[in-house]
Amino acid sequence: MNESSMIPLPVFLMPLLRTTRIALGLAWLAAATAGAQRPLRIFISVDMEGIGGVGTPAMTESGGKDYALARQFMTEEVNAVAAAILRRGPADIVVNDSHGDHQNVLHGDLDPRVQYVQGAVKPLGMVAGLDSTFDGVVFLGYHARAGSPVGFLAHTGSGIVKGLWINDVEVGEGGMNAAFAGALGVPVIVAAGDSIFTQEIKALTPGVQTVVTKVAVTPQAARLLHPKVVRERLAAAVDRALPTIREAQPWRTKQPVQVRMRFNDTTRPQILEAIPGVKQVDGYTITYTARDMTEAYKMIRLMYRFVTI
Repeated sequence: MNESSMIPLPVFLMPLLRTTRIALGLAWLAAATAGAQRPLRIFISVDMEGIGGVGTPAMTESGGKDYALARQFMTEEVNAVAAAILRRGPADIVVNDSHGDHQNVLHGDLDPRVQYVQGAVKPLGMVAGLDSTFDGVVFLGYHARAGSPVGFLAHTGSGIVKGLWINDVEVGEGGMNAAFAGALGVPVIVAAGDSIFTQEIKALTPGVQTVVTKVAVTPQAARLLHPKVVRERLAAAVDRALPTIREAQPWRTKQPVQVRMRFNDTTRPQILEAIPGVKQVDGYTITYTARDMTEAYKMIRLMYRFVTI
């Protein structure tokens, strides 16, 4: 239809048309402004082995020498990251305690603006509370995967796991959690831990900002950076990550998800075959095909955490 064939509006309707256009414009502007001002949602998963200042196995164990000090360092790292995020504007921050019994962070000393997930009996473990509404994930205090010859206190889930593969990619806890976040469309933006862990996570999520908290010397010893230096570097990493968070790319795995787990004994794989879909491929190893990463994650955690023999 050309302009000459259009029926002109009566003069008395012209003010109404202008009012309608103004109202629609204001509504669009309000919606755009609201979207721009939506608080960031950041999920923090905090383990202990990779925390700055933690350099012996005893520091990571309840009742061990300097465990109380490790809890303090752990809490201060969370607060340093939270403060760096909140300096840039409003944010919803959820912190998941992800070490041992998941009751390590000193809740009363946390920044009161964050929410804290505590307790280990949760199917999604280290990522409990994470969903697709989050804009980014931060890993603090992480360690290398099981089988790493040098990584400080390296393991995956627990000592009974000797190897974990997701779609034939070997991963540790960092990789497993990054895969879960990626399936939700959420990128890992900052990851901190020992020198071996940071290499592992960088290989899976190249855009992540990493912070080395210590250099692994042996599986039982590390050369430590001072906790204050670590906290300063964490804040700087957050400052680098947040301006480009909308462009950050999550690590997406293909579906269905093929899980392969290798254990430290031959009895557990035999017992796990009682779970529908689990197949034993050799004396120590099982496979399982999950529909998606949520199912895969829950199954992995079930097999190493909740199935006892």
